[in-house]
Amino acid sequence: MASTSAPTATLDGWVKRPFTGAGITHDCFEKGSGPGVVLIPEIPGITPEVLGLAEHLVGQGFTVVVPSPFGEPGRAATTGSVLPTVARLCVSAEFRAFALNAQRPITAYLRAVAADLAARTPGGGVGVIGMCFSGGFALAAAVDDTVLAAVASQPSVPFPLGERRRADPGMSRPEFDRVAERAASGELCAIGLRFSNDPVSRSARFRTLKERLGDAFEVITLDSSEGNPTGFRSSAHSVLTTELRETPGHPALLARERVVAFLRERLAIPGSTA
Repeated sequence: MASTSAPTATLDGWVKRPFTGAGITHDCFEKGSGPGVVLIPEIPGITPEVLGLAEHLVGQGFTVVVPSPFGEPGRAATTGSVLPTVARLCVSAEFRAFALNAQRPITAYLRAVAADLAARTPGGGVGVIGMCFSGGFALAAAVDDTVLAAVASQPSVPFPLGERRRADPGMSRPEFDRVAERAASGELCAIGLRFSNDPVSRSARFRTLKERLGDAFEVITLDSSEGNPTGFRSSAHSVLTTELRETPGHPALLARERVVAFLRERLAIPGSTA
């Protein structure tokens, strides 16, 4: 049967605890067993759709930690939740939403979260998934050896005002150099996902990443052009959450299946069922 909405879930069963790293403290929510995955929420925060993805990862055999650096956990995305969150993030020194060639304090925090999770879970390393505002944070976190797999879904920071920001990789040059070094040595692989007509996550950023990371960076682009066969809007944005339908053959569902298989491969989980 065709699905008409994105999968959702609640915070039921998730263990909440504050975590401090790099001088920053945020609540983190944890559930599951097996190798670790850090799932960074998208704007406006840990929505029911983000939790739907988190629950799917738990069901696939991962220990999932979802940090809550912004927004109200569990609250649905509405104009009343999105706009205040965007306003706060635009001026926050922790995120540096418009800065070029920037090292963002939040990524140091996420590296600490990843290192803590890696120390408590099997496999010797973790995966990190970022989406939308946090998409590029997953790659910036991969400067550390504990991150073996990074997934950047519709990375949108710095916000795409002008050609330089559209092509910026979302991290500082030293961070990008380190990520590229790890990719070249085979220590790190990454996936990037976006919709073809996404006005916020532009193809120029993906070209920048692909040029440096080469075959270690797999690009998945979903067709959102006018008249596309799936019926995606030209403004379609959230590949793994809002736009996903659990209908066989749905492009976003196939993208999620590929992400799960990728994480299983990189984190050495037996089997490949996604």
